Amino acid sequence: MSAEKWEKNEEIQIFREYLRIPSVHPNIDYTACVEFIKRQADSLNLPVEVVYPAVKSKPVVIIKWEGSQPKLPSIIVSSHMDVVPVFPEMWTHEPFSADIDEEGRIFARGAQDMKSVGTQYLGAIRLLKADGFQPKRTLYVTFVPDEEIGGIHGMAAFVESDFYKQMNVGFCLDEGGTSASDVHHLFYAERIRWILKLKVAGTAGHGSLLLPDTAGVKLNYVLNKLTEFRESQIQRLKNDQSLSIGDVTTVNLTQLSGGVQSNVVPPLFEAIFDIRLAITLDLVAFERQICDWCEEAGGGIDIEFPLKEAYVAPTRLDASNPYWLALKAALDELGLKVKPIVCFAVTDCRFIRKQGTPAIGFSPIINTTVLIHDHDEFLRADDYLNGIQVYKKIIPNLTEV
Repeated sequence: MSAEKWEKNEEIQIFREYLRIPSVHPNIDYTACVEFIKRQADSLNLPVEVVYPAVKSKPVVIIKWEGSQPKLPSIIVSSHMDVVPVFPEMWTHEPFSADIDEEGRIFARGAQDMKSVGTQYLGAIRLLKADGFQPKRTLYVTFVPDEEIGGIHGMAAFVESDFYKQMNVGFCLDEGGTSASDVHHLFYAERIRWILKLKVAGTAGHGSLLLPDTAGVKLNYVLNKLTEFRESQIQRLKNDQSLSIGDVTTVNLTQLSGGVQSNVVPPLFEAIFDIRLAITLDLVAFERQICDWCEEAGGGIDIEFPLKEAYVAPTRLDASNPYWLALKAALDELGLKVKPIVCFAVTDCRFIRKQGTPAIGFSPIINTTVLIHDHDEFLRADDYLNGIQVYKKIIPNLTEV
């Protein structure tokens, strides 16, 4: 099929219009996104509201499709409006042009993560309304800001708002991950994110001496211990093929600072680590282990956690969760292969789960090169349209629970 034929497709036009809005970090102006979503709501003849749960520059847009039994707990299908930065010189197409090539590949930042999902929800609703479908439970389509920078002014603040509490949410469907195979990765939990900052103090002096207890020697000791732990997690993955990256704990040194001159031993080094903790890890014991390593190194190490997320219980994938049974029934009927995994990164689902509400991350994008946060991010037009059909099946199943 030629690019010209795809360009005439109404759903593809809507998707590309959304992709052309450069809602890219940093300092995003969400105005164009809000106006776009309002137009979509109008075209669906559905009410839309905009709320600002944290700051005036960070809107949450909510489209409401009222159910025939509106007092039942509602369903949210959610997506985020923001996208990560781009390096235009590394792209073969302008990152916000939404160019479509002869193979039907649509190139744009957000094509996979995750503007596609936001407009696929709307495309599915358009088809359902055309068929005369009326949901039993109220369906909310939420578009949130700032997911890519932690969601603190987005979903995290939104779930604490009176508006959200009045929505009476029973279940949330949010983003999954693009799959390079024919298997859909379904997120039922997320690892716990910690940022560890070590301020390592030590003996300062001339660079020609072998001074005792220098900051560098102490840091080296702790770094070696953390690296050994990191290696143990690599070995776990190698030894057990059933595990995925979300099942182990990752530790990465991401920032290092200190020193003023090559021949001066500095009195202080600072190191920052990104740690994603497996939900099976004993968090108290792990933190105690870090403290012990710092003492073994010689002490004088200040331990800080600029970010220290708490454990959040996974969403149950069994008969106790009727929403999971409804989702699984839809996926089975569509003949889709699904592998439930712990999300290796973090998504807005963790804020929903923290409220005690089941939430699952799902993406209909399969058999596609995974280019989330990468250059030349694209999605094929036929895969995009197929995703609308997937949600057309999922949404009724969830709202009819």
